[in-house]
Amino acid sequence: MLLDVMQAGGGFILLEDSVQCSARGLLRCFIHAALKRGEDVHVLGFESPETQVCAGLDSSSVQRLHFHKGFPDPLGWTCRSSFTVERFTSQHITQLIKDTQHAQASVLVVDSLSMVLRHHDPVVFCQTLQELRNGGVIKTIIGLLHSDLHQQGIVGIVCHLAGTVISVAPADNERLSVAKTTRRTKSGKVMQEEEYFSVSEDAALSVQAKPRQPGHVQRERDVSEADPTSNLTFNLRLSEDERKAKEKVALPFVFSQQKKSALLRPTPGSGRIVYEPDANDDFDEEDPDDDLDV
Repeated sequence: MLLDVMQAGGGFILLEDSVQCSARGLLRCFIHAALKRGEDVHVLGFESPETQVCAGLDSSSVQRLHFHKGFPDPLGWTCRSSFTVERFTSQHITQLIKDTQHAQASVLVVDSLSMVLRHHDPVVFCQTLQELRNGGVIKTIIGLLHSDLHQQGIVGIVCHLAGTVISVAPADNERLSVAKTTRRTKSGKVMQEEEYFSVSEDAALSVQAKPRQPGHVQRERDVSEADPTSNLTFNLRLSEDERKAKEKVALPFVFSQQKKSALLRPTPGSGRIVYEPDANDDFDEEDPDDDLDV
């Protein structure tokens, strides 16, 4: 799934990492894939220099890469940056892309969203992302988010805005990392997959399917095939002779056909009620309810 997301592009793709495992190499792979598709890529570089982003690119691809320098002065304190965190608004970014746009589709890369979130109100930040998604100028937004720098509630809101969230974590093998890709389709269906990946120096991505844990599968099989009666101190099963004897027992509440016929056979005088009054009966011929007649 990771390769499919990278090659297709489109929508808001969030790369989520932490101090334990960086997703910056994966971010370079997404940039290279977009350039190979012939798209213009605009990078808001607040945390990395341009040389690091452009490493491994051929000359034809570099012409479509527009690096808007925010590093090493993202706040503009020394006036050494062409794009500061303060200018992270839909109006500024849209105009920036229109001024340098050559291809029909443009990709916006934010390195990183964490730098912007630290200096913008989360509500305003989310509104800006929504406006950029719906503005029609940008086809794909790719953002890097350091999840361990923010409260989980804010991370959850940003993840909810994204159509695809790729969370990276370290693997047992030092040469590999684990990518957990969560993708939400237009119909609302959510797909999720974990894969191993590695990134070479020239930003080539190698992906391996993460194998299932054999022990976990075996435990599920053991649960489904376990016999709940195997360890009991008494027997719940019947032998063949016991089963036949059980079938011959006449239950008290089940009538045989012969007994049903005898009970239902009509007899002379059946169904008549005969009452013979006793000498001590208090019998009043008057109607006790005659006062109810209106």
